[in-house]
Amino acid sequence: MGRYDRHIMLKEVGHEGQLELSNAKVLIVGAGGLGCPILQYLTAAGVGTIGIIDFDVVEISNLQRQILFKTSDIGINKALAAKKQLQDLNPTITIEAYPERLTSKNALQLCAAYDVVVDGTDNFVTRYLINDAVVKTGKPQVYGAIFKFEGQLSVFNYQAGPTYRCLFPTPPEAGSIPSCSEVGVVGVLPGIIGTQQANEVIKIILGIGKVLSGRLMIYNALQSSFTEIKLNKTVVEVFNKEEFLKFDYQMGNL
Repeated sequence: MGRYDRHIMLKEVGHEGQLELSNAKVLIVGAGGLGCPILQYLTAAGVGTIGIIDFDVVEISNLQRQILFKTSDIGINKALAAKKQLQDLNPTITIEAYPERLTSKNALQLCAAYDVVVDGTDNFVTRYLINDAVVKTGKPQVYGAIFKFEGQLSVFNYQAGPTYRCLFPTPPEAGSIPSCSEVGVVGVLPGIIGTQQANEVIKIILGIGKVLSGRLMIYNALQSSFTEIKLNKTVVEVFNKEEFLKFDYQMGNL
């Protein structure tokens, strides 16, 4: 049996759809808890070119939820470690690793080079940077976030739909919302949200199903419940180069 036979059997995919996946280019920002399952499933699905950008290195505390990595990866840059593991999973696709931080200097160029941008980050500054970059370059953004036992998922800037700034118009005060490293996160949660993000990417590429645009999905792991909230287009975004350049300064103070 061929690598993609189970996809090709689906009438919604078929040979033509699998070719579309093979021709697609997807950028994943962050190879952490969310990024790991996103990367694994998109690699297995045969997305032709996958970009991974992450400046961080693998730490022992990551292994509780970032199951792409092994103990032997500790101390290695996440983008590079992920590329090594993913190439073994599917050597037929192209994987580009960017072992660096996403900044105002590289965000526009990177987003412009890919068809879909996936947000697997864990801080607000980078999320706003991604939002403004995808709006400027006209690319859809698949958003995910996790906190303790709760996750969020949506698709932004899809066919002129709502963006991240429609959900959160302005960034919160620095330090006002604790990170997972401060309050913890249940290990399976990023897997649940990350696989949902990968599913949205595949739907976008294939043009099938109902993309999660204009809707915010909230998952509660303790209750095993999903809640949907409708999102409206409330922000008319105007790209401001001076504001965009401020992201580098803000990230330096995280």
